Amino acid sequence: MPTKRLTNGVPMDAGAIVPWGEAGWLNPPPSAEPDGASLVVTTAHGSDFWRHTGYGFVRDDGHALLAGFPAGTAVEVTFEAALTALYDQAGVLVRVDAETWVKAGVEATDGTPHLGAVVTHGTSDWSLAAVPEWAGLPVTVRVSRSGDALTVRARAADGPWRMVRLAHLAPDAAATAGPFCCSPSRGGLRVRFTRFVLGPADTGLHDAP
Repeated sequence: MPTKRLTNGVPMDAGAIVPWGEAGWLNPPPSAEPDGASLVVTTAHGSDFWRHTGYGFVRDDGHALLAGFPAGTAVEVTFEAALTALYDQAGVLVRVDAETWVKAGVEATDGTPHLGAVVTHGTSDWSLAAVPEWAGLPVTVRVSRSGDALTVRARAADGPWRMVRLAHLAPDAAATAGPFCCSPSRGGLRVRFTRFVLGPADTGLHDAP
């Protein structure tokens, strides 16, 4: 997605860089430090987003930097991180409220990076696929909102886009979206976010961004 800066907080035609200071934190992390054009975030111990399924608990204390995400919009986030501990994770969060949200990105599971998404409408579900070849590479996650659907795609470095998930979101839902990170089994995960862009939604489910 080509990028242009925001004008009066409104994305311009081809996509707009969201300045880190113009989005709002859900659960501010222990540290979020600008480093050049990047934002380096350090997670709190045990931070996570999850509701009920399989584990029986609710966690809503992961870190997310969110901006408005209306229908007809796409969000892209690029990050770099050494995801080494169980359930270390980073990517994009789309949030309506504590019971309605989607997180998508890369997560450490069984000693291997996995690409996946958690879709939550009251309770959470989780889909994932191993991507060991993505270890050490910058990852971009893209979520496009059109009609009643969120289309989630991701890629490593400049590689091809991979379809991750098609999920429901009510067309009239007031949502926010942006980069997130969590470390359910430890504290101190450091994630370097290098890009946060809002722009127009994809033209079709099977069309490349």
